[in-house]
Amino acid sequence: MTRRVSWFLLAFGVWSWFIWITFVRNLVQDASGLAFEDGDPTAYFWVHLTLAVASFLLGTAIGVLGLRGLLGLRGPRGRREPDAGTGTGAER
Repeated sequence: MTRRVSWFLLAFGVWSWFIWITFVRNLVQDASGLAFEDGDPTAYFWVHLTLAVASFLLGTAIGVLGLRGLLGLRGPRGRREPDAGTGTGAER
């Protein structure tokens, strides 16, 4: 996996957490009556909470893949290796 793809996957994972945490916070504080009716959660609440949890899990998995890709690009003892295909450094 290239460095660019690894960074993209890591950024996607972080972005997913940021967006869905904001959404869940707004969902819990909903005053419009969609998420709660007489203090009880509605079907709207449960469906959107399920979507948020699934997105947290997928965002985490994708972010971990990106992080592992970045860590895998590091050589032995933390030495950084250039991206494949750049024509610099030792070829594998």
